Amino acid sequence: MHPILRPIPRAPLLTTLRAFSTTPPRPIAKITIVGRLAAEPELTATSSGQEMVRYAVGTSYGPRENRQTNWWRVASFAPEGPARAYLTGLEKGTLVYVEGDCSMRSFENSEGKMQSALSVVQQKIEVLKRPEPKSEASPM
Repeated sequence: MHPILRPIPRAPLLTTLRAFSTTPPRPIAKITIVGRLAAEPELTATSSGQEMVRYAVGTSYGPRENRQTNWWRVASFAPEGPARAYLTGLEKGTLVYVEGDCSMRSFENSEGKMQSALSVVQQKIEVLKRPEPKSEASPM
């Protein structure tokens, strides 16, 4: 057989795609959000008593004259210490980059109907820009 017509041996696709790891791939859901804080993050507790920091990030899209905003609710389970203090010290309007794990959760609303919501748990946050300091009006 001529060398050009000979089939090329190929490695199995799974090992080719995951050459960096010997573990099988697992399904994951990640989200990246770049937007502004809707308010200062607040420290709350879950129903089981675990402390967490909750905050909302707004992202806008569309043309300027018809801009739409999505609000993303994010939870952080950062332990007490500098990371949590940094997060709770951020001001409303801070431009942030957030990476998180996301999952769908179902719950019963106040009317007894089942609803679904996207749950985002922060894994990483970076401040991209802080809001402009509020200038006090000087008397004339």
